[in-house]
Amino acid sequence: MKQHSLKKEFRQFAKQQDALFGEVIQGKKRKGSATGASNEQGQSTQPTNAATSRFDEHLALVTEEWVNAQSLEGMKQMISGCQKCPLGATRNKLVFGTGNPNADIVVIGEAPGADEDASGEPFVGAAGQLLTKVLAAINFSRDDVYIANIIKSRPPGNRTPERSEVEQCIPYLYKQLDLIKPKFILAVGLTAALSLLNRKATMKELRGSVHDYFGITMVVTYHPAALLRNPQWK
Repeated sequence: MKQHSLKKEFRQFAKQQDALFGEVIQGKKRKGSATGASNEQGQSTQPTNAATSRFDEHLALVTEEWVNAQSLEGMKQMISGCQKCPLGATRNKLVFGTGNPNADIVVIGEAPGADEDASGEPFVGAAGQLLTKVLAAINFSRDDVYIANIIKSRPPGNRTPERSEVEQCIPYLYKQLDLIKPKFILAVGLTAALSLLNRKATMKELRGSVHDYFGITMVVTYHPAALLRNPQWK
């Protein structure tokens, strides 16, 4: 009975994501700032010159080889041994990201959990299965999108990443987004959303709205793992 109830909640959750964001992500309607406005990081949203990256300002501060990578696979090889923060010493596998390198939509979570740390792949296990259902509700498969996290190594005990860990790791995500050039970002979980938007807010304030992230349309929703712990959330 409990399992049946949980599956019902999953279906309700997936339908809700479709109602909130399906048309936005599929491009059937557009919301957000007008052309030439500022985004939520205070950056201009004027159309970007093809030779200029939205993330140039951040990536210009990086002097390591990976910043010049021409592909996600090449970048992955370059950073696979990263030891910039203490998490490098405690992880089993670096979780780089997976999916379509030319995806229109990128799903961004907080950090790897135990299953991800063991497999080296993001969003596996029960939370990953629910994410698959959410994507299906808006007519996407996992092969259609790219999936990554704010940080690449599992925090011990699945604790929330520390600010210093985010600061060390988020340039990798900037480079991934620079290479993929998505049209949409789905941020799952409050930690992921706040790390991207770089401001304080509640899930209630962020969810159900369309945000601008360096000219990329972004929506925010619950992390699948949170729904597994709180199936009453709808």
